[in-house]
Amino acid sequence: MVQETYLITGAGTGFGKGIALGLAEQGKKVIAGVETMSEVSALVKEAKEKEIEIQVEKLDVTDPADRERAWTWDVDVLLNNAGISEGGSLVDIPEERLRNQFEVNVFGPILLTQKIAKAMVKKQRGKIVFMSSVSGLMADPLSGPYGGSKFTLEAFAESLSKELQEFNIQVSTINPGPYLTGFNDREFEAWRTWRDNPEERIFDYTQLAFPYEQFDPEELIKEAIEVMTGATNDYRNVIPKAMESMIKKRQKELWDKKTDENLGERHEMVQKSIDIEPATTPTKGIVNKIKDKL
Repeated sequence: MVQETYLITGAGTGFGKGIALGLAEQGKKVIAGVETMSEVSALVKEAKEKEIEIQVEKLDVTDPADRERAWTWDVDVLLNNAGISEGGSLVDIPEERLRNQFEVNVFGPILLTQKIAKAMVKKQRGKIVFMSSVSGLMADPLSGPYGGSKFTLEAFAESLSKELQEFNIQVSTINPGPYLTGFNDREFEAWRTWRDNPEERIFDYTQLAFPYEQFDPEELIKEAIEVMTGATNDYRNVIPKAMESMIKKRQKELWDKKTDENLGERHEMVQKSIDIEPATTPTKGIVNKIKDKL
């Protein structure tokens, strides 16, 4: 049997890196796509130190030349993991930052997927996985730019799954909850790159932080690898699974929401953004309690 080739984008850090190395440790043939040449060098060095065989390639999903080179690779399983998080109110975020959010999280991955999917169609087999988010299923204040990109990705993934089913190509999503990789906290630091007038902002971003306690990412990496390898064939994969009930409750609430309710009151998630410290993890004694609440 021919060994499958796995392509993981955004493999220089976080989930992507953990998944790429984890698959390679299992003996899978992995192409780790990273954004910059410095990340290529760093990941090659780390893999050598761990005695892991892995192919590392520069792959900025927003770079047409990088995408064209990636189309020459024979890919059986694609994980569209590359992404960024631009936090901030939708009335404050500068236009160029909002557009960049969608270039990286939506347009780059979809354009990369197009010709890889066509190659899979010719082979009549393949799998495409999108690293979405729980933020693609429910929207929080101050995360509208990021959530909007993930909601869009959810729609694209659903459409693609229906379009490609006749060609024997599987499509699925992974929807991580709050895991401590630095990604979530960077979302609430993105305002530092804005070129605007701070006095015109409606929020003081120096006082805000990611409003969820965050968990060890090893759990997600393990379960994401199961999605990639086919150990599970669920279309939607919320991790941790305990968050599913919270998401469904939040989605149902929108059907009953009134436009004039709670006007003049600060939203509870905005208040939590003010109250919580960055990179907060749940204390050991209340981890299960928090997961049960989720």
